[in-house]
Amino acid sequence: MIPSVLPTYSRAPLSFVEGEGAWLIEQDGRRFLDLGAGIAVNALGHANPALVAALTEQAGKLWHTSNLYQIPQQQALADKLVALTFADTVFFTNSGTESCELAVKMARKYFYDKGQPDRVEIITFSGSFHGRSSAGIAAAGSEKMTKGFGPLLPGFVHLDFGDHDALRAAITDTTAAILIEPVQGEGGIRPVPDQCLKGLRDLCDENGILLIMDEVQCGVGRTGKLFAHEWSGIAPDIMMVAKGIGGGFPLGAVLATEDAASGMTAGTHGSTYGGNPLGCAVGNAVIDIISAPDFLAEVNRKAGLILQKLEGLVAGHPDIFESVRGSGLMLGLKCKATNSDVVSAGYAHEVITVPAADNVIRLLPPLNITDEEIAEAISRLDQAAGSLETA
Repeated sequence: MIPSVLPTYSRAPLSFVEGEGAWLIEQDGRRFLDLGAGIAVNALGHANPALVAALTEQAGKLWHTSNLYQIPQQQALADKLVALTFADTVFFTNSGTESCELAVKMARKYFYDKGQPDRVEIITFSGSFHGRSSAGIAAAGSEKMTKGFGPLLPGFVHLDFGDHDALRAAITDTTAAILIEPVQGEGGIRPVPDQCLKGLRDLCDENGILLIMDEVQCGVGRTGKLFAHEWSGIAPDIMMVAKGIGGGFPLGAVLATEDAASGMTAGTHGSTYGGNPLGCAVGNAVIDIISAPDFLAEVNRKAGLILQKLEGLVAGHPDIFESVRGSGLMLGLKCKATNSDVVSAGYAHEVITVPAADNVIRLLPPLNITDEEIAEAISRLDQAAGSLETA
């Protein structure tokens, strides 16, 4: 008999009832150190006082009106994002998946309006993850994502990650854009080198095509810059955002230059909930905190601290771990043991990590995790690894 909740998730036997900063409290009272942050969503931890205040104040006034009307909180957040980034304009969504849908539509509409309706193909890369909508799974293209869901949305060209020659050869007069994550998340915490991002920007400019960045997981301070592509010194034409921007409240966005967004006129796209007063009130509070230079400097300092400790962890457990990789507080431990076993051992020692492809576990702690909590997290991971060695 099918359960009342559609059984599409393989859930851990844990039920959390309360959160406090980097900690989650199970209903039996156990306290878990959360190095997953809801898969990079709870960027400021659980029950952050500033976010709770923003949410409750707005909740007492107005939740939702729809985009038939002006939304002051949405305008304020859009103005901040435009001031802080490459973008000239912002569309608000509820999720990364919805941001992907608009990014694809925007790129294709751009060339349609320029009299090039055949320019519809978008180049993507192995190991990518762009959500679970029809466009998102077609963009990723992996069998795991697409099997059984055909016919797939056409217009995506899939290339091996890091194959520069194949990339140049793949660009034709039907290419509209290149879509890439500056740091792959689901794909196993694989950063794209800065020189490669610069090369992608040059390649797009040479061929008159658009560069789309998927910063759903790696954006909003996760790598120590407000957005990960900033490390390379280049900017995309279109950028997908979600997860951390709402700090736990469902919120996403597509940021774009005026040129890239030129085809998106009244009636070409919409969202009932996207950018509602409640979500944008929280989003404003998140961006105010995370965009502060001192906050980002602390992310980078903590990133150096945890990286050093993780390298010691790898060295201490050579049969369990192979290496550590990533950027900022978006880190991955490449495992020799099966990554799901490492995650489960972490649960037994009350520390939460997130599995990814390439036998990696992801460490995506709240950006405001303390030094003491980092030390405690490493201690618990050390115990978890030790339990696997003696099993």
